[in-house]
Amino acid sequence: MEFDKGSFRDPAGKIFYHENEVFRYVDKNFNNRLNFILENDLLNILYSKGLLIKTECISTNKFNNFFNKDDVTILKHEKIPYISYPYEWCFSQLKAAAIHHLDLHLFLLEKNATLIDASAYNIQFIGSKPVFIDVLSIKPYQEGEFWFAHKQFCENFLNPLILYAKKKIKFNNWFKGNLEGVYTEDLNNILSFFDKFSYTIFTHVYLMNKFNNKFKKQESEFKVKNKNKLSKKSFVFLLKQLRNFILSLKPKKNISIWENYSTMNTYNKIEENNKKKIVEEFIKRNHLPKIIDLGCNDGVYSKIATNNNNNYVVGFDFDDNSIDRSFCELNSNQKNFLPLILDASNPSSNIGWNENERKSFKSRAKFDGLLALAFEHHLCIAKNIPLEETIKWMSSIAPKGLIEFVPKNDSTVQKMLSLKGDIFPNYSENHFFNLLSKFSKVISVNQITDTGRKIYEYKI
Repeated sequence: MEFDKGSFRDPAGKIFYHENEVFRYVDKNFNNRLNFILENDLLNILYSKGLLIKTECISTNKFNNFFNKDDVTILKHEKIPYISYPYEWCFSQLKAAAIHHLDLHLFLLEKNATLIDASAYNIQFIGSKPVFIDVLSIKPYQEGEFWFAHKQFCENFLNPLILYAKKKIKFNNWFKGNLEGVYTEDLNNILSFFDKFSYTIFTHVYLMNKFNNKFKKQESEFKVKNKNKLSKKSFVFLLKQLRNFILSLKPKKNISIWENYSTMNTYNKIEENNKKKIVEEFIKRNHLPKIIDLGCNDGVYSKIATNNNNNYVVGFDFDDNSIDRSFCELNSNQKNFLPLILDASNPSSNIGWNENERKSFKSRAKFDGLLALAFEHHLCIAKNIPLEETIKWMSSIAPKGLIEFVPKNDSTVQKMLSLKGDIFPNYSENHFFNLLSKFSKVISVNQITDTGRKIYEYKI
């Protein structure tokens, strides 16, 4: 049994793993909250509506060696195929997560329930579908209670979306530097006078900032909150108003040279079809339940992988426009492809309390198969990562995979070299082959272009 190091903040219960399954124990001091959830059949109702991860109460007998059965209740959760974080999401993913949170909260209010917090980390994606995972955040609603999670919702959802939509500033690195998202004070300082003409921005950013500055002392803030009663009708209106505003937000995209790469690249039609065929045959030949697609762009090869053997594919690309486009093109119920943002030269590390609260990319990168097509030269040439380090890193992610080698005479590499000169004497196909052979067994080699692009299949 292993406890999740990221669930320590919740006194009501902790996540733990046993035999590759996900569980949560509920402390007996919070049985009233759980009993309310169970008595109102909220686990089944919310799951049937697609709002909550599948959850059930189970017998504690299996865990008698770990817990006193009189002290805890055990919940079993559906396992998320791949845990992701807001700093890996595109604009449309964070927007979808925000809408999902608000829809859940509005439905709970209909059932005389509410949420105790508004953390973006309580939302996960199964493919393109957002789902709420923190069951113990649900509690009975008390008429007139203040929305204590208002500030958290703004910092985790509203502020990052406004920052991107209004100022073309990506929120991803803000989340990496601050797990709580974008502080209202910071956003208020960035927004212009005219930005604040919006009722929502004026209310939830400008006035929120004024409130925070006026009542920074916890005791004073607590007193003020308890004097301001909020009727359920007003609560619902507030949530719906935020929902409508967030739905109206559109990202002001920066120009990206890679956004349309899958349709505007150096391959001709025959070469492109040949490349797709190699990917399809590789997927069909191998049992690969979970696949990583490095440099997935808009997901053209990821989608080929999902069409075979019911594989789950996680695609990564550093270009947020490509990921946003890929996510928006997915069916709302497509559950086997998750596109995410990743700068492979600077992947996310272990961060948060004791550097364990949020797991690094490397610790989560446990895949059965790898696609790295037209990718390695971006690390070796554009980012100056040594070829040996690149091959070693990629081959360590999955025991089987396809890696495309792009030679120096290729037009894409020529453009990269024109910016810095040819300072890469060891970048060659022969060296690539020797290194890949060092870390794995080369199964096959297929040339796909006249310029010498080749796809290598390897196996550890």
